[in-house]
This record gives sequence, C-alpha cells and structure tokens, in this order.
Amino acid sequence: MSERRPVTLPRLREMHAAGEKIAMLTCYDATWARVLDDCGVDALLVGDSLGMVVQGHATPLPTTIDEMAYHVQCVARGNRHAWLIGDLPFGSYHEGVEQAMRSAAKLVAAGAQMVKLEGGGWTAPLVRHLVERGVPVCAHLGLTPQSVHALGGWRVQGRDADAAATLRRHARELADAGAAMLVLELVPAALAREITAELPIPTIGIGAGSGCSGQVLVLHDMLGATRGKKPRFVRDFAAGAGSVDAAIAAYVADVKAGRYPDDTAHAF
Repeated sequence: MSERRPVTLPRLREMHAAGEKIAMLTCYDATWARVLDDCGVDALLVGDSLGMVVQGHATPLPTTIDEMAYHVQCVARGNRHAWLIGDLPFGSYHEGVEQAMRSAAKLVAAGAQMVKLEGGGWTAPLVRHLVERGVPVCAHLGLTPQSVHALGGWRVQGRDADAAATLRRHARELADAGAAMLVLELVPAALAREITAELPIPTIGIGAGSGCSGQVLVLHDMLGATRGKKPRFVRDFAAGAGSVDAAIAAYVADVKAGRYPDDTAHAF
C-alpha cells in the first residue's frame, strides 16, 4: 500500500462522514511505523503506554514529555501515510494552558500531527486553547490510564446512570471545545454507541464495543506478544496469520468490516 492516499485530518473527517471505520494501532519506533503504514493502518498512536510495553513500568505515569517526543520522532521517520498522534503524558498539561501548549509544541515539532490528552471537565479549556493555536486534539474518556490510582485500578467506567451522564456531558464539552477525535476506553458498549451517535466527531474505542467510529489496540496486545493476563476485548490477530503483515492487515480489514470488536466480549 505504498501509493495509498495520505491520511489527513480532512480525510479522517471524510471517513467519519462516510461511515468508514478508522483503524488505529499504537506504535513506538520507525520500523513498526513503516510496517503498520504499509499494512494500511489509518492512524498511529505514540501512546504513553510505551511506559509499560517498552520501558517496563507498571503504569504509564513515569513517562516524560521528552521521552514521548523521542518516540514520536522515531515513528515519524518511519511513517509516510498514516495520521500520527502523540500522547501528552502525565504531568505535561496539568498545570494549565501554557504548559499544555509547550508540551504539545514539543510533540508537534517531533512530528506529531495531533496530540492526545486524558480526562473531561477541566480539560475542555486546554483543548480549546490548543485548537485555537492550530494543534489538532484527540480527547480520551472512560478508563484514563493516567488516573489509574484515582480510579482504583483498570476498571470499566460509566456503569451507573450518574457516571454515564457525566461521560456524555464531558464528551459533548470536549467536542464543543474543538477536539477532533475522542478515544473511549473501557466503557460499556451501549454507552459508547450512544456517545458516538451524539457527537459530530469520530470516536475510537478500546474495550468499548463495536459502536464506535473506529478502534485502537496496543500493538503488542494484538500480536499476542504481551505476557500475563490480557484484557478480554483483545484478539490475538497473529494466531494463525502466518506473518506479522498478515496479522496487521487482518486487524485493519476486520475493523473496517465491523467484524472486530465483537460486542459479546463487552457485555459489562
């Protein structure tokens, strides 16, 4: 797929308007960026999950903005067509709009085309500030890994009516503030579907059922390389695929066709 059309923000909006699912995977270096790009992945997320899968930490919290910028640079060198998103790590935007802009500028200078930040409510002014200054933003609600200690662990969010109402309100606020995309992580499938229907922007699910506008997985998880207990929504696409390229192509094809994920694995 070396001659495929580059994925831009307008192209993502076209895909969303046409009902075409967006296939996203995490990526942390140049070699994998080239592989994922060649296999047709629409968007690459340089996630702060690298703190766990690359650096070996128990959470993403120790990852710094300089480390994120380094990995964004690596991925940008290998990528040619996919949309490139860089995570703003814990502590890099929590002090307000000026810190958020400095941190976002580091990732954009490193090659990111969009930055991602977690949380709702207090983050809407940050999103608006960044967007007004030309930085596309992906928001992130539900299970927000940077708040794992406050949330009491890796737990599904939005189960009860009050929590669901808060998630829906925060999603609308973030979209109104200018967020161009929203990740929904570990949210009941029915709630994720409702939020997706209510918003004018694409939602990207991870453990949020099939009703989102697209899906993202940690690369190591979908290739079956992660050791220990895996989330039940993760499918090992490498099993029986025959090659890494075939596994990634199967992921893209299944997301596009709506075959992945299956809501039976999200009956929270």
